[in-house]
Amino acid sequence: MSTAADRFATEGFGPENLPYASFSPTGGDPRLGVRLGDRAIDLAALAATVEGLDDAARAAASAPNLDALLAAGHETWTALRRWLVEVVTADGLDEAVDQASHPVGGITLHMPFTVADYVDYYASEHHASNVGKIFRPDQAPLLPNWKHLPVGYHGRSGTVIPSGRDFPRPKGLRPEQSGTPSFGPSRRLDIEAEMGFVLGGSAPAGEVSLQQAAAEHVFGVVLFNDWSARDIQAYEYVPLGPYLGKSFASSVSLWVVPWEALAAARVQPPAREHELAPYLDDTGAEPWGLDITMEVVVDGQTVSCPPVRTMYWTAPQMVAHMTVNGACLRPGDFFGSGTVSGPEKDQRGSFLELSWGGKEPFTLPDGTEMSFLQDGQTVTLKGTAPGPGGSVIDFGECTATILPAT
Repeated sequence: MSTAADRFATEGFGPENLPYASFSPTGGDPRLGVRLGDRAIDLAALAATVEGLDDAARAAASAPNLDALLAAGHETWTALRRWLVEVVTADGLDEAVDQASHPVGGITLHMPFTVADYVDYYASEHHASNVGKIFRPDQAPLLPNWKHLPVGYHGRSGTVIPSGRDFPRPKGLRPEQSGTPSFGPSRRLDIEAEMGFVLGGSAPAGEVSLQQAAAEHVFGVVLFNDWSARDIQAYEYVPLGPYLGKSFASSVSLWVVPWEALAAARVQPPAREHELAPYLDDTGAEPWGLDITMEVVVDGQTVSCPPVRTMYWTAPQMVAHMTVNGACLRPGDFFGSGTVSGPEKDQRGSFLELSWGGKEPFTLPDGTEMSFLQDGQTVTLKGTAPGPGGSVIDFGECTATILPAT
């Protein structure tokens, strides 16, 4: 006897992970699946041959993407994951899993969920401090509010796009030394290496607590590249914040790692320097920081490895903050962590920081010197986290190529 995990698991995509995706085999319609090794398991097909799911979980598993599962709530997605782990680790069910699965190399991946509302945060102290030093060298790097609340802004959900979709260089008004802006393609196109958080369940009246956020609403985690046109952003963001410099494209990876799969990756966040408001106070709470290591790759060459464990604000704190004023939470709500950067230069998650505002161009391993993105360049984000028993949780990739402006 053997298990599906014994037959199909690979490092990063074992039974500890089982990330979700919306996929279609050649000539087929989209369906919801999970990944085990190099196999994408069709959940509807598996549920048709292996018992153990209730009606709610079976209906969610039969949907073309995660929307129904997110709407069903945490009890349903917890039960579905428990069943999946049991099935792939049970003796004698490997053939059922094999019959319900497709080689990853032969499928097409789709956007895994429908984005409802989208919020982008600014939760990395090292990133925020670097940006402050670049733009406000004569002032304190962090503004007074930064360590009292997770700073964020409400973005455009319609421009959150799937990994692999290339896009043209954005256009807008750019600052000029004369004081009169020029209109044209961005000259300072950048990345923001972030983690994205997919939310489920509903909270119509808002005010989701830290504990409720962690236990009931954070469904999964993805890699997230919030592409940024720094010159357009610099001209428009005073006094109301970024708009066109951010809203042209934000890429998400297509395998959604369940929040429950990251239990072994949870770490304490950095020490709090100020007493926090009760709704944000995680003193003595379970640790909700995440020990995820990202990798930023430009044209196949690694340029930095941002450490998520250094993030000052945690995902549950960001959920609590976005709902404390009574704002509702809906299935499919999504937020980005903000650029992840560590204390070292090779841990910076944006080219703005790596080139120090363009004043200190950096060199790729092949000798190419760069500050900001050129047309034709491809950026790929990768990420891994520790799993139980020395295993690895792999987030897959988040990638796109810059096309010339239209």
